[in-house]
Amino acid sequence: MTRTLALLLGCTAMAACTVGPRDLDPHIALPAATVPAPITPESAPGQVFSPATASPAAWWTAFASPQLDSLVTEALRHNNDIATADASLRQAAEQARAAGGALLPQADASYQVERARVSDSISPVIANQNQQLYTLHTAQVSVSYTLDAFGGTRSRIRSARAQAAVQRSRLDAARTSVVSNLVQAVIQRAALADQLEAARTAVTVNRDILDRLQLRQRLGAVGAADVVTQQTALAAAEGALPALVRQEAHQRVVIAALLGRAAGEALPDLPTLAQLSLPTQLPAVLPSDLVAQRPDVQAARAQLEGAGADVQTAIAARLPSITLSANAGGSAQRFGDMFKDGNPFWTLLGGITQPLFHAGQLRHQQRAAEAALDAAKAGYRSAVLTAFGDVSDALTGLSTDGVALDAATRAADASNQALTFARRRLALGDIDTLALLNASAADAQARAQLVQARAARLTDTVALFAAVGGRVAAPK
Repeated sequence: MTRTLALLLGCTAMAACTVGPRDLDPHIALPAATVPAPITPESAPGQVFSPATASPAAWWTAFASPQLDSLVTEALRHNNDIATADASLRQAAEQARAAGGALLPQADASYQVERARVSDSISPVIANQNQQLYTLHTAQVSVSYTLDAFGGTRSRIRSARAQAAVQRSRLDAARTSVVSNLVQAVIQRAALADQLEAARTAVTVNRDILDRLQLRQRLGAVGAADVVTQQTALAAAEGALPALVRQEAHQRVVIAALLGRAAGEALPDLPTLAQLSLPTQLPAVLPSDLVAQRPDVQAARAQLEGAGADVQTAIAARLPSITLSANAGGSAQRFGDMFKDGNPFWTLLGGITQPLFHAGQLRHQQRAAEAALDAAKAGYRSAVLTAFGDVSDALTGLSTDGVALDAATRAADASNQALTFARRRLALGDIDTLALLNASAADAQARAQLVQARAARLTDTVALFAAVGGRVAAPK
């Protein structure tokens, strides 16, 4: 019997080495490593890329704004999405630890007391009537252990640990997302504030032009049509303000939500666009580094490993299982006699179970696990492609932003000069209303485009830092 059991255990141990899927390679090719060309606009500081410049854990500090640093610290501490991801990580970690307990024997202790009376009809004739009413005390310890012969338990543990790794990466992704969304919202609010200032300047300019035209109308130099036309232009400039005010207020609501504050609650000091410095040193991340540090890619990889472990679990469920158990204790009518001579008892059990017929349930469960593994491979490939796409989009945006900024700067300078000349000619009475309106409208549009171009460079820089990944450190 002992030899048979030893032989069985040896065979199952050898079989355990061969159970489970072997191919966890998602089969995706990485692009060639290249360093983007420097971005050198004529009207603003340039930006250069270097493989030696790693994405820092606190990349937002590169914008050199103490107000922004304070906002990010508050968001990392109080944002609800981060709190949810952190709680999910702690839950998954505890579940992984709980799954690890299945590798060790399980022991339980129990104590039972029973008070009973035996019926006269089932008692022997010569039975002592005083013994028909009795109390029985029983105490015992039970130990059970299921041998992990084919790795089914270990694969469940690996699956649970993989889920914990998924949640850990999702926590990193939540931090990155919250920080990047907050920085972009701060930039957008600052840009809208500057656009509001430009729009108010346009209203002031148009009101000044209207005053001058009305003065000239009283002198008989222009007609009512010119004045009405300028009144229309002033109303159009004033009509652009409410939309900008609404958008700026919305960005404040977004910032408050990211900080974990209620809408309408007072916000900390928000930086202006001029108080945000453009980072000039940007990371040129190698493809292998990008795959290694993007949180969403790491989550997809952990999901893939968990799916592989689930396949092994499904395979092991179709193979024999060996269970060993034992219990020992004592039973007596008096508590102090439970372990006296003759009252202790013990039992040793050993069994092996081989599934024979489950109406195809186990086979289909294995096929379902294999399909989930294929889906996890596709999900990993999709995550990698998305990562490279995000980096490519950010780099394209940065390269075109420099060109757009130069054009917007030239347009703003030219339109400002044109409006200045037009207002001088108006003062001298040497300009018609149509030329004046065109100069005013062009200046207002050029001012808005310049603000948007400056904000776009900052926003796309944030997008690059978020796209290259990297772990955002939690505040101390």
